[in-house]
Amino acid sequence: MKPAAGVVGISSREEPLVRTLGQLRQRGYRNVKTFSPVPSEKFEEFHEKFLEGPGSGKSPVRVYTLFGGILGLLSGLALTIWTSLDWPLLTGGKPIVSIPPYLVIAFEMTILFGGLFTLAGLLIHARLPQTAPEAGYRARFSVDRFGVFVPCEYQQAEEVKQLFHAAGVEEVSVETA
Repeated sequence: MKPAAGVVGISSREEPLVRTLGQLRQRGYRNVKTFSPVPSEKFEEFHEKFLEGPGSGKSPVRVYTLFGGILGLLSGLALTIWTSLDWPLLTGGKPIVSIPPYLVIAFEMTILFGGLFTLAGLLIHARLPQTAPEAGYRARFSVDRFGVFVPCEYQQAEEVKQLFHAAGVEEVSVETA
């Protein structure tokens, strides 16, 4: 027998799937994916409370923004100081390297690099571009059906199927790897 990649439960209503989600959580299943044609508060609540845990609402993209901003600031200062030292112009007895006028360039580079690194972090963590659909996804989830995908081994697939059937889920299928 092939090892199962997981079990997919499909329903026209979200209540049976939400009941199953609670039972799956009690039995220790993690990495459960939910699919919904409309925003679902019950699915969101399940993900916030049980799957992702406390404090996980902070985006990792902010680290990219911070790193990009710091790199931009240092690049702006390095560019202006290096340019002044490479092509020194003495004006009115002022020092060749004078930080206050260089802060404008450093600020602009901070904003530029911060924005570019934010975009890169967003694309990386959103896993874009995504050329293949996620495991367990069906086109009906975008139209009129709710779905739950539970990744599990073949031995656990029968138990998960029974949980879905007991909760009144309309359609249950096993995906093979």
